[in-house]
Amino acid sequence: MAPMPELIDRLPQVRGRLTPNRPLAELSWLRVGGPAEVLFQPADLDDLSAFLAALPADVPVFPVGVCSNLIIRDGGISGVVIRLGRGFNGIAVDGDTVRVGAAALDAQVARRAAEAGVDLAFLRTIPGSIGGAVRMNAGCYGRYTADVVAEVTAVTRAGEVLTLTPDQLGFAYRSTRLPADTLIVEAVLRAPQRPCAEIEATMQEALDRREASQPVRDRSCGSTFRNPAGFSSTGRDDDVHDLKAWKLIDDAGLRGARLGGARISPKHSNFLINEGGASATDLEELGERVRETVLKNSGIELEWEIMRVGEPLKAGAPSGR
Repeated sequence: MAPMPELIDRLPQVRGRLTPNRPLAELSWLRVGGPAEVLFQPADLDDLSAFLAALPADVPVFPVGVCSNLIIRDGGISGVVIRLGRGFNGIAVDGDTVRVGAAALDAQVARRAAEAGVDLAFLRTIPGSIGGAVRMNAGCYGRYTADVVAEVTAVTRAGEVLTLTPDQLGFAYRSTRLPADTLIVEAVLRAPQRPCAEIEATMQEALDRREASQPVRDRSCGSTFRNPAGFSSTGRDDDVHDLKAWKLIDDAGLRGARLGGARISPKHSNFLINEGGASATDLEELGERVRETVLKNSGIELEWEIMRVGEPLKAGAPSGR
């Protein structure tokens, strides 16, 4: 039997970049993970849409941003990983409306909006890019991405370009109804207008609050587990609930726990950090150990907030760290 062709040889021609066996650890917030079978960096929207339309139906697709809420397993990701970059990071402000590319960083969007007197201050302390913020309905301190989205442009696995309303996105607590292989490419955000100085002060207050309570200088993906009481009838603000994941972890005696290079942060026990040299396996196994111990201790099963994707490392294969 003839060997199967390499995936790269089955892919459509593009104007962007196709890179086989591309290491992903250096693109990951946690600096862990194996390679993408092929990484596609499209030149623009037309390049992305045409590629997806011509892509063989059996080839899986997985979009990534800056991987700020993602553990990529050490065996890497099969199929085509798509990462948007230059050409998808524009920011344009018009009155109370901000049109922003999916690859633009949340913090940069908040700053640019503040300069124009548009209050997107809550985005300032959220790591990651706007595409991820929309997909995961990111939020903090009582404000959520769902509060400010007017419309979103997305590309389906079949290459169809869609304009979606908030109702079509199906916002819920830390989630939307978007299929995993649909790519957000642009969002239109609408927010209140306020004096620039007031917005700047709000952002600085949030930065100071975060610095005081979270391990912002460590490699982490933010909150590791969902707060068990975070599922209100509106699917929104978990901050008003008393039951917190960090308290359950503390009560189970796991603050500061270690496995390999992975550690539960001594500063905030719902933060899983790479202290240096951790593998994705270390991080995921420590998280699972936490879930098991908390369940035994409290009877409550914690749910991952961080996504874990890809395949475990095969025996004898080199680590992706």
